[in-house]
Order: sequence, then structure tokens, then C-alpha cells
Amino acid sequence: MVSLVSRQGRQLQRYTSAGGRLVVGCIPYKFKIDEPCKDGVDQAMEVLVISSQKGHGMMFPKGGWELDETIKEAVSREALEEAGVQGNIEGSLGKWMYKSRSHDAFYEGIMFPLNVTEELVHWPEMDVRKRRWVTIAEAREGCQHPWMKEALDRLVTRLSNLSRQETAMA
Repeated sequence: MVSLVSRQGRQLQRYTSAGGRLVVGCIPYKFKIDEPCKDGVDQAMEVLVISSQKGHGMMFPKGGWELDETIKEAVSREALEEAGVQGNIEGSLGKWMYKSRSHDAFYEGIMFPLNVTEELVHWPEMDVRKRRWVTIAEAREGCQHPWMKEALDRLVTRLSNLSRQETAMA
């Protein structure tokens, strides 16, 4: 059995030219098997949210992008460490500047969709975070980070457009 632990420290942390941390994250999602997309993508899918380490509010997995990893490796690591999921990372949803809630600094966050293929029973931060599959509406309501809500809206728009294209081609 492999022991999974979260990376610690910021010795390998990447920073912007302005000195802010570079943070990467993902929106883990899956489609409900028993619900067709006829009512819209946002009704047929769920997203995985996690609690902050302090337990307040919900968010998507995110964390520092380190010098010894590609951006997709960092996204995968954060999803595994914080939410205990693995999957297919899709194209970037965008880049946001946001103010850190715990430090007097601005960070740059880059978000990706993660189409979940595996949900682990045990993961590194399972003792300090809760995870929960929610509807798009619940995620919009509960997420306290405006930039993450915007990333979620971009994901729903992207998947809705893909669904419409597939329907038109059928």
C-alpha cells in the first residue's frame, strides 16, 4: 500500500513577476448517470466541493504550483491531496487575480476542469477537509470565492456549448 501525504512548505513555490503566488486548481465534475442532458448541462452534472482546512465554507481544490512540476501535474496533485479524486484535466478555464484571505497579497489563480474518473476512499487531507458532490446551483450558492464562481460559470458554458454541438451533429 502506498502512503499518500500532502506536500509541505513553499521552498519550490512559483511566483508571478509582481511577487504573488501562482495557484492552480480544478473543478472536479461528473455527470449523473440517471439524468439526461435534455434539461441542460447544469442539471445533469455535479461538482465536488471541499471545505477549507478551517472548515468554513466550500471551495474547489487549489494550491501552489511548484517549480518541479508541470501545471497539469500540480492540478492533479492538488485534486488528489485535497479532494481525493483523479481524472482527466481539460483545457484551462482562465486566470484570475485575487486577494489572499490569510496574507496581505494578491495571488494569480488558474483553474481547470477535472472530469473525475476515480474517487479515493483515503486521501492525504481527509482528516482536515470534508468533500461533497453538489449541484451547480449549490456550488454557486456556497462558494465564497467570486473568481471560483466565475470559473464554474465558464465550465458550465463550455460544456453546454459542447452538448449543443453534439446534439446538432446527431
